[in-house]
Amino acid sequence: MPKLSVIIPTHNRPDTLRTCLEHLERQTIADQLEVIVVNDNEKDKETIQIANQDWRISVHCETIAPCQQGAARNRGIALAQSSTVLLLGDDMFLKQDACALHESIHRNRSTPCAVLGEIAWDPNLEVTPVMEWLMISGWQFGYPKIQKYAGNVLPKSIQHLFAYTSNISLNTEVATRLPFLEDVSLYGWEDIEWGMRLRDSGVQLYYEPLALAYHHHRITLEDSLRRMEIIGESAVRIKEIAPDFDRLPRGFKKIAYHIFAKFPTMAGQHRRAFLRGIKRAQQSGA
Repeated sequence: MPKLSVIIPTHNRPDTLRTCLEHLERQTIADQLEVIVVNDNEKDKETIQIANQDWRISVHCETIAPCQQGAARNRGIALAQSSTVLLLGDDMFLKQDACALHESIHRNRSTPCAVLGEIAWDPNLEVTPVMEWLMISGWQFGYPKIQKYAGNVLPKSIQHLFAYTSNISLNTEVATRLPFLEDVSLYGWEDIEWGMRLRDSGVQLYYEPLALAYHHHRITLEDSLRRMEIIGESAVRIKEIAPDFDRLPRGFKKIAYHIFAKFPTMAGQHRRAFLRGIKRAQQSGA
C-alpha cells in the first residue's frame, strides 16, 4: 500500500502537469507514492498521454466530465488507496522532501490533522509586481500572516482562511467524509468553505513551511483583476449555499471596502474588482 496518495486535478496544462510529475518522481519517498491525476477534458489527448506514460512512480489517470476542481478532487480521493491524501495543484512543483514531510507529520501525530505546506513562486518565472503583492496581501496565499505558527497548529478561529488545497494533506477518511462542494459553477472560496467544515469537525490545521511547493503560474495585473471579479461573484453564490460563509464584507467592513476601493493602489484596484463581482452576482440574482 502506498504511504501517500497525491491527488492532482488538471485542465488543459499538459506541459505544466509533466513538470509537476517530474518533481514527484524526484521525491525522497517516490517509491511509496501513488499519484492520481484527474483530467476533466477528454479531448485533451496530450494530457492523457503524459499522465499515462511510463513514469518511475505509480501514476493513474482518470478522465471525467468537465467540472470544477472540487468535483475532481472528490473523484481522486475516492480512488485513493493510502490512508493519507495530498491535494496538489497541477502547477505546483514540490521540493524533494515535501511528500516525506507530509507523510511523517501524519504518522507521528496522535490526533488527526490537515497539514498545510508552503507555497512560493517558481523561481524560474518572472515574478510580476501583482504576483509579489498577491503573496503578501493574502488575496491568493497569505503565508506571511501565519509564519509565527510554523511547525504548529493554527488557531481554530483562523484556520479555515488558510486551508489552501494546492499543497495540503489529510486523512483519507476525513477527506471522504467531508467532500468538496460540487454544486458551484464559479471559481473561488471553495477552499475556505471546505476549511470551515474541517474546523467544525474538529480537524486541526498544522503548518509546515518546509513542505514547499513552487507555484508555476505567471499572473498579470489584468489576470488578477479578472480573477477578483469572479471571486466576488463566487462569494455571493457560496453564501447562498453555506450561510456561515464569512468572507462577504458587511457593516463597517463593507463601508471600508468601498472607501479604500477608490484608492489608485494595487489593493484599491482589487477591492474595486471584487465589489464589481459582488454587485454583478447580486443583480443577476435579484
